[in-house]
Order: sequence, then C-alpha cells, then structure tokens
Amino acid sequence: MTSGTATTADHLRAALDGPWAAVRDEARTLLAGEEFTGDPYLDYKAARARVLEQMKAISTMGFAERGFRRENGGTSEPGAAVVGLEMLAYADLSLWVKSGVQWGLFGGAVENLGTERHREYIERLISLDLLGCFAMTESGHGSDVANLETTATYDPQTQEFVVHSPTPSARKDYIGGAAEHARMAAVFAQLITLGENKGVHCLLVPIRDENGADLPGVTTYDDGLKGGLPGVDNGRIVFDHVRVPRENLLNRYADVAPDGTYSSEIENPSRRFFTTLGTLVRGRVSVGGAAAAGARVALSIAMRYALQRRQFSDPDTGVETVLLDYRSHQRRLLPLVAKSYALAFAQNDLVRRMHLVQTGQNLEEGAQRALEKRAAGLKVAQTNHATRAIQECREACGGAGYLTENRLVTLKADTDVFTTFEGDNVVLTQLVAKELLTSYADEVRDLDALGWVRFAATMAGDVVRKRSGVRQLIQTLRDRGDDSIDEGDLSRRVVQLQLFADREDYLVRTAAHRLRARAEETGPFEAFNNAQDHILAAGAAHIDRLVLEAFIEGISDIEDPEARELADWMCDLFVYCTIEENQAWYIMHRFMSVDRAKAVRRGVNELVDRLRPHALTLVEAMGVPESMLRAAMLDDASVFERNQPISASS
Repeated sequence: MTSGTATTADHLRAALDGPWAAVRDEARTLLAGEEFTGDPYLDYKAARARVLEQMKAISTMGFAERGFRRENGGTSEPGAAVVGLEMLAYADLSLWVKSGVQWGLFGGAVENLGTERHREYIERLISLDLLGCFAMTESGHGSDVANLETTATYDPQTQEFVVHSPTPSARKDYIGGAAEHARMAAVFAQLITLGENKGVHCLLVPIRDENGADLPGVTTYDDGLKGGLPGVDNGRIVFDHVRVPRENLLNRYADVAPDGTYSSEIENPSRRFFTTLGTLVRGRVSVGGAAAAGARVALSIAMRYALQRRQFSDPDTGVETVLLDYRSHQRRLLPLVAKSYALAFAQNDLVRRMHLVQTGQNLEEGAQRALEKRAAGLKVAQTNHATRAIQECREACGGAGYLTENRLVTLKADTDVFTTFEGDNVVLTQLVAKELLTSYADEVRDLDALGWVRFAATMAGDVVRKRSGVRQLIQTLRDRGDDSIDEGDLSRRVVQLQLFADREDYLVRTAAHRLRARAEETGPFEAFNNAQDHILAAGAAHIDRLVLEAFIEGISDIEDPEARELADWMCDLFVYCTIEENQAWYIMHRFMSVDRAKAVRRGVNELVDRLRPHALTLVEAMGVPESMLRAAMLDDASVFERNQPISASS
C-alpha cells in the first residue's frame, strides 16, 4: 500500500503527528541514542543522577527554549515545546517528568505568574544553572489548592514575606526535585498582609545552597522509593518562618507594596485564583500527552510481539498460530490502538488550541476557560487509557511481558501516578461536568456552593447542542455527503456523533434535574454529593464526545485514499467499542434496541477482522521508532519460527 515514495503508514503517521510533525521527527532522531533511555537496574540514587545528566544534554537541543517568550530568551512556541518534550516519554518517563517539572511547572510559574523583575531567573532555569521545583501540593490538601495551609505573611518592617508551615499537614509533599536537586521552589501559599488573608499566591523561595544543603528554616525530606519514576527526586519541604524579599512574590496578577498595601487588577478573589491557576494549564496538557505516548510505546511492543509469537497448533494444518490471528487477541489490542489514534488527534487539537491562546492568537472571551476544561477532560481520558492499555499489553505478552527487559512493567509503573498527577482524575471529571452544568456561564465562577447548585439545577435545555460545536459538525458532515444513508446506519459519522451527543446531553440534563430535586430537600453539599455519580457520568460522556469530534476532524485532513480508509475503519472501531462499553446505558435509556446492541458487537468483530492484515501498518503509524522500543522479547527465542535451526550468530 504505497503512494509515490510514502507508505500508507507514513501518511497515517503524518496525520497523527499533527501540526508539529517536524518537531516530532527531529526528536525521534535526537533521542534515538541509548544515552537517553532509562536503566531499570540502577538504584534510585544513580537513576536520579543519570536523569540529571540527560537533562543537561536536552538543555542544549533547543527543546526548552520553545516554551518561553522571546523577551525571556525563548522562541515563543508553546505548542512545539509541549510536543517536543512529550517525545521524551518514548525514551524514559523519568526524564520527561523531571524536564516537565523544571521547564514546564517551575519555569512556567516564573514566566506566567512573574513580571519583569523575575526575568533574571528564566535564562538560568532554561540552561539548568538554576534548578527548581513546583511546591503546590501539600500532605493535607492535595487537589484542594484554594485551602492550602502554608502561609506567606508580609512584614512591612523588613519588607519581607515570612513563609511558614503552620501544621504537619502543611508540608509540601510529592514535589519533584525537592528531595535532592532543586535549589529554589515556586511555593504556593496563603498570602497574608496587614492582617488580611488574600488567598493563594506564588512566591520564589530558595531552599538549598550551592552545596545542596538546606537553607536556614528549610527542611527537606526524601520521599524515597516510589512505585515508578526512579529518576525523579520527589520530596517534602517544611518551612519554619523563612524570610524572602518582597520582590520574590510572582506579581503578574497581584502585588504588595512596601507598606503592605495589597493591589490587584482582578478584584474578585475567586476569579483571581482561577486566573492564576489557568496560566499553568500547559502542565495538564503535557501530562495527558506523555501518558498517551507511554501507551503507544506499550502497544507498539505488544502488537509487534503478537505478530511474531506463536501459540497452539491449528488442528487442520498443524502449524502454530500467530497470537494476533486469535479473535480474542485482536479484541484485546486493536481497540486500544484505535483509541490511541483517537486520543492522538484529540491531543493535537488541544495543543493547537493551547498554542493559539498562549501566543495571543485566540483572544475570544472564554477561550482560556474552555481550554482548561478540555485539558482536564483529555488528561483524564489519556491517563486512564494508558493505565488500561499498558496493563492489557503486559497480560497479552504473558510471562515475557513481566520481564523488566521488555519495558511493559516499567511503563506501567511510571505512568500509574499520572491518573493523580496534575489533578486526580475523579476530581477533574467532576470539574468538567460542573462546567457543563453551568454551561460556561461566567457569573457562576463567583458563586458559593449553594449558588452553584441552584444555578446548575436550572439547566435543562439541549445543553450539548446549544453550547458546543456539535450542531455545526453534524451539518458539516451532511454537507460532505454523509446524509445519504438510513439514519439507523451506525457506520455513518452523523449517527455516531448523535449517539455520543445524546448520551452526554441526557446525562447533563438529568443531573441538573436530580440536583434540583435534592436541593429542595437538603443543603448544597448533600445535593451535590447525592448526585456525584451522575455528575461524573456526564463528565465522562462529554470527554468521549470531544475525542470523537477530534478524530472525525483529523481524518478529514488525510488526503491519501488508502490511509484515509484505514483511519475511517479505526474511527469506526473506536466508536463501536465505546458504544459497546456503554451499551447497558444505551439500552436502559432506550437509545438503542437489544438487536442494535448485538449489531454493535458484531461490528467490532468485523472491524478487528478487517484491520488484522494492516496491523503492522497501524502500529508503525503511531510513530514510535523501532530503535526506541528496546524490548528484548521482540528478538529472542520466544518469537523464533519452530523447527528452524538456530544460527551460530544467534
């Protein structure tokens, strides 16, 4: 299957690589060497040292500069920065996390929350002359950032902030870089001045001297061994009345004058808090992308193994059967590859949106907030997918999959934390659903819990179609000629999209009704808590619909007919499998008959059978070079043909 000199896999890969395909290709070349891989046999101290040396090499390749503005020594390419660093996940996820903490979280906080007076730090952190960490999470308040306990109290007499951990639960915890390498922390704390608490703000606090010793008033601890990511030095920080200059407040959105007077252009405290956190959305975008990259590595390994490994003889021929020729194996892996395709298109769309917002090319009202919601939803989808896909790949490779030399267990261990990293997935799904229920109404941002529940309970219209692009996309599909077949034909994109939108819309509307009914009997917390399962289901349905839309749009850009046909089949497989996973809901709520549900199951079987001959093409299109797989089982005794002599060189 070729068109000119490019193969079908090449055409598919170009589409999956997205707008920054050149950046991905550059990274594939630069990161192909073994010097960028992890070594699972190192103890965690040696692994940390190795990752730091790898970062020093990365810092000379231009990846980091892309994420910073030109006036700060960068190149103002946030989209390219996210994509380039995402490719580190193919080599070693410890390297990706450590790089993300330094240039994404710490560097992002300094640039996006700081002003001219903080510019001096940026060139130093880009070059690794200044190693930093992002001290937000606390032992007692992980996802509840607004209620962090660490305080930063302003002293007008000395014009300093006094940073303090008032309780044991106020210690900063799980902080990458805090255990060993970081010299400075971007600390999120309750800012108190002239006796008033002004809410959470970020300050730069030095924590170690040049020799690595804790500075006075700072105590750091090592979190020790973790379930994965041995190259990342996670630690804890406790502050005991640590004084930093007034200028160390990152003051883009608020400042404190020498006399202690507080000022901010954003008067509403809630709005100011969310604006501050919104500028750091790049981290959440990056986490989802890296998790999806880890899943692609695992699937690339497991699919190649399934194409070589034989097990049990065909009674008719006596020849042992290749694993991927079994229907059960096709059903295990091919739907996960299809979902990886869907998420790749969704991630490309998300990064593009982020790039436009952060470079000032999209100044529409609500663009930042919509980006935050989409980033939260896709982070959930991609990290959940990675957890499921990598585990399935491990099991599909049997005992070989459990050997460290074949990477699958390492990938599983390294990505496992991503479901709670940069926001717990349950909390983020809830965030997405709350945005849906309030239909992006700007006034809701300032409501208390009772006001939010009352507002959400009034939402009962056709929320999804009125407040999203579903109607427009459906019309676009019809304009392309997708209206010539029976409305019940599940192979039609319009029908598929309507089914996804129907599920989302129904769940959103009924969640609103449930809130309304409960709110009349109880308080706001009880009302919300009672409907939480329903609210989470609405959020999950919304995420599925966003991913499908991105898949449809991604396919539309593929010009090569053979590549487009394969992509169409993969989209069908993603749709059919998603419906199959939720078929009980569709039947229960009469959106689908039992006979139609059976047709969905048959459709999955037909699609995996149709895609089986193209399995290698589909895997190659995911873009993980064979040189970066480094799984020994792809070339060991378990995959040799039976009854073939072993050569001396083997």
